[in-house]
Amino acid sequence: MRDLTNEDLSIPPCKYEYLDHTADVQLHAWGETLQEAFEQCGMAMFGYMTELETVQIDQSYDIAAEGGDLLGLLYHFLDELLFMFSVEPFLVAKKIKILEFDQENFKITAKAYGEAFQLGKHPQGTEVKAITYSAMQIYTPPKTERPEVFVIIDI
Repeated sequence: MRDLTNEDLSIPPCKYEYLDHTADVQLHAWGETLQEAFEQCGMAMFGYMTELETVQIDQSYDIAAEGGDLLGLLYHFLDELLFMFSVEPFLVAKKIKILEFDQENFKITAKAYGEAFQLGKHPQGTEVKAITYSAMQIYTPPKTERPEVFVIIDI
């Protein structure tokens, strides 16, 4: 693990919201670019699991994901982030930065910045059991003014 820089520690503004869905929750994220919308969707997932204000950045974790199309890429990206949280040391990200976003070959490399989840320090939100393809949507301009993604997570 390398030392973290000031850029690693800077936190982007929140560009996501939670939408009601029968028995689950739908993440709606957006950004200036599709890459940023994917990053924000990952942050929305972590924000549903705990209060991100309580998370410190003291380590980083490398993520790699591939898909057969953009929807598959988004699914596998979020699934890799969920896996990172689900295995020891149960890392929760306060920031996600996509380093490579290949929309032609559907590949992502990214870094997640945060710390190990600790009960008592991090309020326990809702457990995310899985990412789903159900009603998953990706909108890019000119359909919308900004790239947006919608993902239902199984809780």
